[in-house]
Amino acid sequence: MSNSTPFRFSTISDYHRAVGLPKPAHPLISVVRMENINLPIAEVPFSLVGDFYWISMKKMQHVKFRYGQQNSDFDEGVLFFMSPGQLFGVESVEHTTKKPEGWMVLIHPDFLWNTALAKNIKQYEFFSYSVNEALYLSEKEETMLTAIAGQIEQEYNTAIDRFSQSVIIAQLELLLTYSERFYQRQFITRKKSSHELLTRLEDHLDSYFNSGTLAKQGLPSVTHIAEILNISPGYLSSLLKTLTGQTMQQHLHHKLIELAKEKLSTTNLTVSEIAYELGFEHLQSFSKLFKTKTSLSPLEFRQSFN
Repeated sequence: MSNSTPFRFSTISDYHRAVGLPKPAHPLISVVRMENINLPIAEVPFSLVGDFYWISMKKMQHVKFRYGQQNSDFDEGVLFFMSPGQLFGVESVEHTTKKPEGWMVLIHPDFLWNTALAKNIKQYEFFSYSVNEALYLSEKEETMLTAIAGQIEQEYNTAIDRFSQSVIIAQLELLLTYSERFYQRQFITRKKSSHELLTRLEDHLDSYFNSGTLAKQGLPSVTHIAEILNISPGYLSSLLKTLTGQTMQQHLHHKLIELAKEKLSTTNLTVSEIAYELGFEHLQSFSKLFKTKTSLSPLEFRQSFN
């Protein structure tokens, strides 16, 4: 198999074999200690895809990873998440005698079958984040999540009984809930990078709104904006919601209405012309949105300036 072809792992057992680990104690869930992994599994660079969920906490300064469109060094403890079918790459591995640190929780979707988490796991947006949007953990947070991973490992290594799955599911839910809490903390504590991203967002939207593109293409999609900012749509939506309290659609509508107010109060364009310039095919749609946001029709708003 060439390095350009990703290594595909259908089962957790397949992955264990590839990185020189013993057969997993449970076929559908495994906690892997990073120091036990024998990298590389191929000549670097290489990429891999697993048909299971990955929750990874890594400290591997000598390894450079690629996830999505981003390269990253794991110089500190970070947590990131992958869904089944996502591509993960190793760009380079420096020769060192120092062992990597961290752990991975591997969960096959079949383990979640017939549980609430099977459906709810899709609601955790961080499974679609890129590695440069990973969760940077404080020492206390790292210790807490590492303890939960250890409890999962301990549970499936004991005698399996009818309570085992329920206990592990509860531990996974706790791990994911804490991760969501810590992500919300990160949006606030990493203010500089977060607000720089919002500044770039506003600069792009101002350019988009003032370039005449609205009339041709309408409002930009979250995916389009995320691509311009080089981040994932889920991360952008979560960041905006945390820092502004608005969804992306609400934010775009707010800017749209502010631009409509400006045109209504400073130009002689008809309401129909303004609606067209703002990307609306039908005047009724524009008027309905404007009244919903301002409690006035476009004409009533314009007349208030006369």
